[in-house]
Amino acid sequence: MSPVPRLVVAAPSSGSGKTTVATGLMAALAARGLAVSPHKVGPDYIDPGYHALATGRTGRNLDAYLCGPELVAPLFLHGARGCDLAVVEGVMGLYDGAAGQGELASTAHVAKLLRAPVVLVVDASSQSRSVAALVHGFASWDPEVRIGGVILNKVASDRHEALLREALDASGVPVLGVLRRVPRVDTPSRHLGLVPVAERRAAAVDAVAAMAAAVSEGCDLDALVRLARSAGAVPGAPWDPAEAVASAAGPAGRRGPVVAVAGGPAFTFSYAEHAELLAAAGAEVVTFDPLRDEELPEGAAGLVVGGGFPEVYAAELSANEPLREQVAGLALGGAPVAAECAGLLYLCRELDGQPMCGVLDAGARMGERLTLGYRDAVAVGDSVLAVAGTRTRGHEFHRTVVEPGAGAAPAWGLTAPVRRVEGFVQQGVHASYLHTHWAAAPGAARRFVERCRTS
Repeated sequence: MSPVPRLVVAAPSSGSGKTTVATGLMAALAARGLAVSPHKVGPDYIDPGYHALATGRTGRNLDAYLCGPELVAPLFLHGARGCDLAVVEGVMGLYDGAAGQGELASTAHVAKLLRAPVVLVVDASSQSRSVAALVHGFASWDPEVRIGGVILNKVASDRHEALLREALDASGVPVLGVLRRVPRVDTPSRHLGLVPVAERRAAAVDAVAAMAAAVSEGCDLDALVRLARSAGAVPGAPWDPAEAVASAAGPAGRRGPVVAVAGGPAFTFSYAEHAELLAAAGAEVVTFDPLRDEELPEGAAGLVVGGGFPEVYAAELSANEPLREQVAGLALGGAPVAAECAGLLYLCRELDGQPMCGVLDAGARMGERLTLGYRDAVAVGDSVLAVAGTRTRGHEFHRTVVEPGAGAAPAWGLTAPVRRVEGFVQQGVHASYLHTHWAAAPGAARRFVERCRTS
């Protein structure tokens, strides 16, 4: 049991301002000299990049669907090691979870698993006295969820603030901050959400500074710290990647194979625990940037290409022909390759007419419809990540379409909420749209590294 001071920043709905408040709070507390541990509920890859910029620490996800409720507290404690305080940004509305699964994977569910107080960010732009009814409803809906305070966002004037505070006086939920209507902080979005930090670092630094200034000016930071310190101990022990790999199939083997992991602006979607598990399984993890590096890391015996925005950088990725040829040579030579979503697109023949690596007999293009949601899946056959019949949970999030040719077996059979086969298994390649969290299946990292040793 560990007494990590912590807060969960939630909201009644998306668009209320919780990302601004959570990121600004992280940065404001870090500016006070506190070591702040940043976390995000759900599968989102982009917000953690802003959290990392605000705190100087790796942003980590807490997903009760992908990892299971039992891993939420251990993963939280792993990320919060050595920190003075943790801030957890919620997802969607406070009580919104996996479709048809009750509270599973909701912000409220994670708050309960962490025994953490919740700060509710309310968009007050079109209400006054009604705010009390809204806050009362959220605070009383689930008695196991502790609403420790409210931050009122988009408040128009001193008079508007006075009306809101008067209405909330009898609610028993203190007002911990008031943010005025201001010009939107420069956090541009596109088809899959905010533009990642890696693509706009200088502007992102300014945006985080603006968020921190707004929170510092409008919120009672001392009261927020006191609320965080009122949280009791977190149940359980910190997750440990070495223990996870060992428990998957005995002690990890000798150190050795180099595993190249794609990074840079085009491939920003990756859970931090994946690299930690690969290292714990004995790999030397080396990051490279497919936009700039013309060679794979020296001695690469395996390749991991995660998610991101290759559709935005298709021309630049295509222009790096020396690297594309190396990737194709590695994959076609039988080396282990794990590719998720963006990685799948990079391995195709082409993306929006631009030549890619040509590992897979498939073409990719931008589509008209967003594909989004949690998925239950089963491995169709043996691969570098799993044996046939292995069950997993994943998440799809893309607006592209892959049109396969012939010759490759599918990677997954999706069982819920849709039924179809998906992805590719070909020699040592496992390529799929499905984002998975290896903390829930550490055997995948171990199996991948073992294949790197023997391929």
